[in-house]
Amino acid sequence: MDANARLDAAAMLQPFAADAVLVDNGAVFRGRAEIGGLFEEAVIPVKAIFTPDTVRREDGQVVVEGPARGDFKGSPIRFTYRFTLEEGLIKALEITA
Repeated sequence: MDANARLDAAAMLQPFAADAVLVDNGAVFRGRAEIGGLFEEAVIPVKAIFTPDTVRREDGQVVVEGPARGDFKGSPIRFTYRFTLEEGLIKALEITA
């Protein structure tokens, strides 16, 4: 979250496993290269900053909810992030609005 607040794509990518899968509203990104590309193309240019206000554990996942604000249509939009962690890294992340 700190890396996102700084819009630092490289730091945002660090907690992801090399073979992580990110699903963003149905679009699938596999591995660090694709996930990093998503950050560079869809997060950084519109200055999308997610501010979590709810965190809970659910079905073995960490679920984080809150608004994202930035230079994009509909801002702010409330998102739900569902993290699957493995060995201290993000193995899977599903993002829904």
